[in-house]
Amino acid sequence: MGWIMGNEKLLIGKIRSAKEVGSIAARLRKEQAFTQADLAGLAQTGNRFISDLENGKGTVQFDKVMHILDLLGLDVMLVERK
Repeated sequence: MGWIMGNEKLLIGKIRSAKEVGSIAARLRKEQAFTQADLAGLAQTGNRFISDLENGKGTVQFDKVMHILDLLGLDVMLVERK
């Protein structure tokens, strides 16, 4: 999975697992100088949820994951395979 710059936006690449989503979320959180507690407070969720997300736990709540990604400045795009 690589990070590609284009038009000042990052294209992270194909995501194949909850672990990869968690790794990206953790990297961006750290780059933005947030602690897990900071992000949990912004998202109005618990520290445990942030930890579970960043560790790739596959059973985290999807709507909360989407909210966290939004807070970190990420958009999720789905592309049809050919």
